[in-house]
Amino acid sequence: MSAAPVTVIIIHRNRPDAIARTVEAFRAQTAATDVTVIDNGSEAATVAALPELVGDAELVITGANLGFGPGGNVGIRRFLAGEGEWVAIAPHDALPDPDTIETMLAEVADRPDVGLMSADVGDGMRPIIQPYLGTIDAPPTVESGFDPADYPHGTLMMCRRACLDEVGIFDERYFAYCEESELAIRATRAGWTCGVIRGARVRNPGMSASIERVAYLQLRNTLLMLRNHYGRKNAWFRIGVALIQIPVGMVHVPSRGLHWSPRGRLLAIRDYLRGRFGPPPDDVGGG
Repeated sequence: MSAAPVTVIIIHRNRPDAIARTVEAFRAQTAATDVTVIDNGSEAATVAALPELVGDAELVITGANLGFGPGGNVGIRRFLAGEGEWVAIAPHDALPDPDTIETMLAEVADRPDVGLMSADVGDGMRPIIQPYLGTIDAPPTVESGFDPADYPHGTLMMCRRACLDEVGIFDERYFAYCEESELAIRATRAGWTCGVIRGARVRNPGMSASIERVAYLQLRNTLLMLRNHYGRKNAWFRIGVALIQIPVGMVHVPSRGLHWSPRGRLLAIRDYLRGRFGPPPDDVGGG
């Protein structure tokens, strides 16, 4: 286990109902933690309430909605300027079990090659990156312990200092979604290993962003990731798949996923082709 406390970075925006529970869940870990809350442009009333809600956790007010990746980078840069081997990153409603971080650290104590890892979200799946489709799910390879994966879940991921020093931090063009998978591609190509720690549980009660924004960011960022790391033909193939899925999904209701939004997908393709990344534009549904 790391001698220094694990730095925990919680990315928050307009969830005063959730942030106190999440801070307490990380403060109550059986492994020592130092908790930092990065507020991403919450409303004035929420910002005013945050000092009481987060207690003795460090609070950083960015004053703008930077996005999950860029907001995480604010905390990661602070971590890299200090000490400690591991930094954990989570959203404002992540609820780990009390021993989650301790279990994760124990599983990689003899694995110096592991640069990125994530807690078990309980979906029974293993996160994989398919070079023509992007992020997909695959069956797990173990019931407990270290399960090799292509990228960590963003619900609770941990990064080793040496890995970040070598490959860098989140690419801020992604704003939110796919930033963890893009980071993992760089880490894997540099020789680092990634995995999910089965049995180290974390729960994520809900999603606060609009369906259209999520669909937009997921597809736009997938296209950027595929183009940059696998080639333009891979991105064009994924565009073709998306264009086929839109009419098929409109006819066959069961094929519509949680983040189904034909308009969000079309706007994602538009902005990818325009080279527009970062925060979603105003014409993408708010959230």
